[in-house]
Amino acid sequence: MTNKSSDDQFAAGAGYVNGEFVPVSEARIPITDLGFIRSDATYDVVHVWKGQFFRLEDHIDRFLASTDKLRFKLPLDRTGLIAMLHRLVALTGLQDAYVNFTATRGSLPPGTRNPLDCTNGLYGFAIPFMWIAPYEEQPQGIRMITASAERTPMASFDQTIKNYMWGDLTAGMMEASERGAKVPVLLDRDGNVTEGPGFNIFIINDGVMMTPDTGVLHGITRRTAIELAGDLNIETVVAAVTADALNSADEIFITSTAGGIIPVTMLDDEEVGDGQAGPVASRLRALYWQAHDDPRFSTLVDTSLAEAAE
Repeated sequence: MTNKSSDDQFAAGAGYVNGEFVPVSEARIPITDLGFIRSDATYDVVHVWKGQFFRLEDHIDRFLASTDKLRFKLPLDRTGLIAMLHRLVALTGLQDAYVNFTATRGSLPPGTRNPLDCTNGLYGFAIPFMWIAPYEEQPQGIRMITASAERTPMASFDQTIKNYMWGDLTAGMMEASERGAKVPVLLDRDGNVTEGPGFNIFIINDGVMMTPDTGVLHGITRRTAIELAGDLNIETVVAAVTADALNSADEIFITSTAGGIIPVTMLDDEEVGDGQAGPVASRLRALYWQAHDDPRFSTLVDTSLAEAAE
């Protein structure tokens, strides 16, 4: 989809920086913000499809739960946060958008190293939709590797807080690229499956769907896949998923706001099942996009908020 105007200052995207709306290319954070220098931040990403947010309230719930765990005090309440996200998208004119909102610890006041003394920051941006794998490639499935890097354990950091501490995930992404794959999956120190960079993982074995129970973000698309599977009377087990179970799976798929439900057809140079997108993943993928027309999940972007930026 295109913007309302190709020469609009917000054509490439809109940013929000502590109360100000600016073209995304001009959005900046202070170099001393602990969100930058210590990854002391949390964020969320909601997408807009055909002019509607998908599961906006659920993303807001998760974001606010994360900010509470980190003891952040936001400058906007829930209503203000939602209005900010609507305005970001409205300014761009995008019908399909990737919308990020981030809270940071902020900068330390002079003379203290106590993070609780900081004034917390709030940032956001809306840009054209981003895909883990382009929509037209998804029916054929994607290639995945089991990364060498170990996932940061939950005992070190609560992975249910969406975070920017991606050292392990980035190492996996580089390894995947070097090995000719689209994405990596990371195991924990016990050899169990966790997640990949920006997505959750599901397997199907003997008609039963499984997804890891720990070491993972509780993805909104993950939740959607579980709900849709319930509608199809597919049993879902949320529990430890061993590497052996992954390697012997009849089907594998990943779930992400950046692309939905995506089948995996190659794992570590071996075909998954018969090497084709499996029937469960394919059915859930179709239902996922159909759910974007369901008023229970979709919120129309308020385009009346597209007035001139402050």
